[in-house]
Amino acid sequence: MSLRYALLGLLSDRPASGYDLLRRFRDALANVWPATQSQIYTELTKLADSGSIAVTDEGPRGRKEYTITEAGLADLRTWLTTTEPKRNTRNEMLLRVFFLGAMPPEHARDYLTGIGERTAKDQGELAALKSSIDWDESDLSTYGRIAMEWGERYHAMNQEWARWALAQLPERGEQPGDAGSA
Repeated sequence: MSLRYALLGLLSDRPASGYDLLRRFRDALANVWPATQSQIYTELTKLADSGSIAVTDEGPRGRKEYTITEAGLADLRTWLTTTEPKRNTRNEMLLRVFFLGAMPPEHARDYLTGIGERTAKDQGELAALKSSIDWDESDLSTYGRIAMEWGERYHAMNQEWARWALAQLPERGEQPGDAGSA
């Protein structure tokens, strides 16, 4: 359902073709809400059929430019103001952490190290994305920077947590419960 609102939100900033929207998803929203080409074009058809967007220009090779309608803008605003976001309460990474005691300590250490490494990689990709965006004073840039900051803080927190979690593990060669029993 949120793909619908992501497209309406992007079109509220300015009209765009399906290709333009696909690029904007890849360049600006991939860390927040990824979408494939087929998902985007399928949803654009649904939005046009419902009257939320309109085709305002057609170009060569079947290129269509879409513009949000008043009904689409009203739908977006209703979603923004009256719908509570769903809380993501499932976290497979943390579920695995909870049960790492079933593994030898070196496997737990490798798993937590991997979390830190993946988070560092994700943080680097986010930094590259941030530097590649042509930020301006538009609403989309302003709120995009706010969302980007959340991503940066999220990755920094995960890196810090992974380092802390590694420090909680027994030293190599020690078995769980050995610490402090001498």
